Amino acid sequence: MLTPNVNLTGKTVLVTGAAGFVGANLVKELLNTVEKIHIVGIDNMNDYYDVSIKDYRLAEIEKLAAEKIDCKWTFVKGNIADRVLIDKLFAEYKFAVVVNLAAQAGVRYSITNPDVYIESNIIGFYNILEACRANPVEHLVYASSSSVYGSNKKIPYSTDDKVDNPVSLYAATKKSNELMAHAYSKLYNIPSTGLRFFTVYGPAGRPDMAYFGFTNKLREGKTIEIFNFGNCKRDFTYVDDIVTGVKHIMQNAPEKVTGEDGLPVPPYRVYNIGNNSPENLLDFVDILQQELIRAKVLPEDYDFEAHKKLVPMQAGDVPITYADTSALERDFGFKPNTSLKEGLRKFAEWYYEFYLKKGE
Repeated sequence: MLTPNVNLTGKTVLVTGAAGFVGANLVKELLNTVEKIHIVGIDNMNDYYDVSIKDYRLAEIEKLAAEKIDCKWTFVKGNIADRVLIDKLFAEYKFAVVVNLAAQAGVRYSITNPDVYIESNIIGFYNILEACRANPVEHLVYASSSSVYGSNKKIPYSTDDKVDNPVSLYAATKKSNELMAHAYSKLYNIPSTGLRFFTVYGPAGRPDMAYFGFTNKLREGKTIEIFNFGNCKRDFTYVDDIVTGVKHIMQNAPEKVTGEDGLPVPPYRVYNIGNNSPENLLDFVDILQQELIRAKVLPEDYDFEAHKKLVPMQAGDVPITYADTSALERDFGFKPNTSLKEGLRKFAEWYYEFYLKKGE
């Protein structure tokens, strides 16, 4: 087990993508558990999906921050691709820790809208790296993705595996982030840790994710399409488990060490954060429908078979994601463990409150 070497108490922390799914949940966790922390959140509030969900997440943070009188929350609406803004924030706040969760997400969207991925995931991340070089930080933590494993056949996916076969531009940008971070860690001795997230889900999640999209379609009486004729498996990871992992990692920066050549050994790590338990999509849909009925999102007599269609694989998709999380367990004694039933129950209950209860 690693001994924490970054104390977050009383520190100023930057969270990019703070109105995003993982970002907002991380901010709330830090406000709840770290004394005297000052969190600066930045998000461009783009309309890739329903902005009202981002507004809801921010409102939840504001409410919590108002109760935590010894902590401080500052929100900046802006784009990490804006170099002038990023440099200004770093110079003003002197961040101790940076968590870069801002990114254009979505595999399928990258096939039709490549520009936004280059802007946010490449240029934006470059701006963060440059700002960390000019204003040294104790630790840079950034989101990578399970999509970097691409067409790898070996499972479960290990961070020791080669990841040279991306099957989408999104995956390629995330692999690029890892390469860029490694170069900056080596050249400028910046402690950095990349996190390969595996299919994050939960309340107030992203509507472009399968569980959320399926729910919307079923409510509207539309047909849901299950790819690869139902022969897909996903390592679904509940958002609270992801956030717990991120918080552990924030407090454990890779050590700065000088090599035999007198130059820095890159203080660089990468971890998988997944559930280490892939679920078949058909089983997942079955659990989802049970929980949607239980939460009164759908009526008890809903005919699922009439609204379900098995279709071939889509471009950019992979048949299975499966995380080897042994390094996470070894270094932090932590392993995601929220069951799919428990996680989807919480999502269904939130969905009912957010979309249906108002109209009753």
